[in-house]
Order: sequence, then structure tokens, then C-alpha cells
Amino acid sequence: MIVTRKSISRRTVLRGMGAAVSLPLLDAMIPALTAAQKTPAKPVRRLAVVYHPNGVVYENWLPKGVGADFELSRVLAPLAPFRDRVVVITGLADRQAEALGDGGGDHSRASGSYLTGVHVKKSDTIVQNSVSMDQIAARTFERETQLSSLQLTVDNNNLVGSCDVGYSCAYSNTLSWLTPTLPLMSENDPRVVFERLFGSSDSTDPRVRAMRLRQDRSLLDSVTERVQQLQRRLGAADNTKVSDYLESLRDVERRILKAEEQSARELPEVDRPVGIPDAFDEHVRLLYDLKVLAFQCDLTRVTTFMYGREQSARTYPQLGIPDPHHQLTHHQNDPEKLEKCTKIQTHHTALFAAYLEKLRSTADGEGSLLDHSVILYGAGLSNSDRHTHSPLPTVVVGGGAGSIKGGRHLVYPEGTPLTNLHVTLLDKVGVPVDKLGDSTGKFSELLS
Repeated sequence: MIVTRKSISRRTVLRGMGAAVSLPLLDAMIPALTAAQKTPAKPVRRLAVVYHPNGVVYENWLPKGVGADFELSRVLAPLAPFRDRVVVITGLADRQAEALGDGGGDHSRASGSYLTGVHVKKSDTIVQNSVSMDQIAARTFERETQLSSLQLTVDNNNLVGSCDVGYSCAYSNTLSWLTPTLPLMSENDPRVVFERLFGSSDSTDPRVRAMRLRQDRSLLDSVTERVQQLQRRLGAADNTKVSDYLESLRDVERRILKAEEQSARELPEVDRPVGIPDAFDEHVRLLYDLKVLAFQCDLTRVTTFMYGREQSARTYPQLGIPDPHHQLTHHQNDPEKLEKCTKIQTHHTALFAAYLEKLRSTADGEGSLLDHSVILYGAGLSNSDRHTHSPLPTVVVGGGAGSIKGGRHLVYPEGTPLTNLHVTLLDKVGVPVDKLGDSTGKFSELLS
């Protein structure tokens, strides 16, 4: 790299018609003095949470062996290419998701308390929780990014009233709580997420948005000239990074437009958000790709993602499973239902693995996005048939910028608070806290 006295600002944004395209970290963004001294830039750490609803078939999720000498289970087998970055953790519990005198409602309590570690209030109209772990991190990072956090889900989130035995739907529709009484609703429409990240018209009126789409002018087309001007100032390596990043951005935009065209053509009378693919797999991949782009251009450093809300009745015809997911999870040890549940869980893991591969293949400073991220993958229910909250299926993936040692299965005493892991992961992304919910300590074993 040619070292000059100038560098491009880390916050360089290419602006076009209603668009603001942030750039990934480039060599030219590293201060000249730092580059001359060959001092590596301090990596940016990121936190992501991926949630699987309705529990698991635990015996098909649990790995064999402990420590470094373990064998991935059938459900976790898709993570084999990332074994050196995977830490499987068993023995964790969310005791605050248990009834504690409130009766039914395990599903709402499972997701409601997953990142807070407190017992949520049972009420159709009043919500009471605590600040969630992801939002503690978001408060620290928000000074550096355009969005403090990003909450995504595959399910529609417009239900109101009671979702589960007298509990507000807020507990089912999101994992993120900005305050004890303010949940951050998750978004499932890729178009809305895209515009939140990269700009749109000033109006959220659907008619205005539709008019903008009819202009047949892509976000990237509106900044083409500025991209060309920028690339004349960059070296070969930076030009490659910019080209790869913009190609990924264009691909996501193209897929969203295609989904919108298909939605309008095939289901003209259905009242549904624009831009949501009919196919579950494509929907998930689009949302995952948007998460990668958000990390790549440092628009946010904190994301949550839900494959679905608790009690999700989604069917999986692509797997040959027409049965509603939630109904299947009450399997009563029926072998056929157990097999279908396992197929669904394995499929979710495979889609997650594809997301990890994109993180691993995306350069970020001296490493990759996967090297510098901490990703929690798990569920708030264990045995789905019995609605148990211990031991919870839990996996941590990513390097945490050198703060996490992978390739292990860590086993803790049964009943160890899940929140002990949360405060540990906050440490790993540089946001130390003493306590969260019912936490009793931190895990030193994640590093050594």
C-alpha cells in the first residue's frame, strides 16, 4: 500500500438519490502514520444473536464427548466447516422463564427472558421486562454506527393482544428490550431493512415507496459516478474490496426487487408487506445477507435474528414436512414427529452455517467478519414436548477478535444461569458488565 499523509474517513458515505451507501473498512481508511508503522488497526467487535423457536429434540442436538474431543451431533453437523470457531455449551438454564407461580406461558417467557434474565410480567396489555443484553452492547456502540442495533425475524410481527396464555405478544415478537417497558420490534421485510440501511424516500407511505420502485433506478445506479470517482483514489486491493462489496449489495437489491415483482404478480389480493419472498429459505438468506452487509459497512455492530416467534406454526414443504412446527414439537416421543422436528432443526443450522460462511469470506481489517464477531445461536426452550428451560441448546461461534477459543464442548453444572454466558459475551465484545438478570458470575473457559 502507498502511504500518504491522507486517508479516507472511516465514515465515508456515497450519497445519491435518497441513498446513502456506506463503505467497508479499506486500507485507505487506516491513518497514514498507523500504516507507516505497520501497526494493525484495532478490530471492530460485533455481537449477533440467532434464535430458534419451539425448543429442540435435545438428544439429537447434544454432542458426544467434552472439551476438544467431541463429535458434533446430527443437528449441529452443518457447523463442521467452522469447528475451530465453535463452542458448544451445555448445562445452562433460564430459571426466570419457568412459571414461578404464573401458570402456563412457557413460550412467551422463553423468548421474553432470553436476553434479559428476568421473569416477565404476565399481562395482555402491560409489558414489564428489563434491558436486554444486546441493547447493553448497542448503547456502547451507538456512538460509532448509524444504527445502534438491527432486529430481524422471519415471521410477521403485527399480532397484538395475547399470544400465549395471557402474555403480551411483545414477548414473542422480539428478543430486544431498550427499556423494561419498551420492546424493539423485529422487522421481517427485506425491503424495509434495506431502506433502513441504505436510504429511501422520506415517506413510509406504501404508495410513495411503490412510486420510487417504479422509477426502475437502483440504489447503486444513483451513486455510480461517485463510486468511480472514489475508485480512482484507491489502490488495487481497496478497489477489489469495493467492487466485491458493491456486487453483494447489488445482488441483495436484485433479489428484493424480484421478490416484490413475484409478490405483486402471484398474490395481488393478499395484504402483505412488499419484498418478502414466498420461500422460507430465500427469505432467511436475504435477511442473513442484509446482516452481513450491515456488519461489513459498519452500519451497526449488534443484531438479533429470530427464525420465528415461539409457537410458530410454520410448515416446511421444502423438507417434505406439511405439519405446523409447533404442533410437531409436542411429539410425545412419537418417532415420526421426532424425525420431522430434527429435520427442521438441522435445516435451520444449515442456513445458519451458510451465513457463517459469508462472514468468514468477508474481509475485515486483518481478518474476517467471523474472526471479529461473537455469535450466540440457541433457543429458550430445551425439551419442546415438556417446555423445559434447562439444559438450553447453546452454541457460540466466532473469534471475538481473539477473545474466544473455539473447537470445544464446554459442560457446566446443570442449572447454571444462561445470563452468566451473556455477561461473558458482553466482555468479549468490549462491553463489561458486573451483572445481568439472575447472573452469578462469568465464564473464564471461553478463552482458554
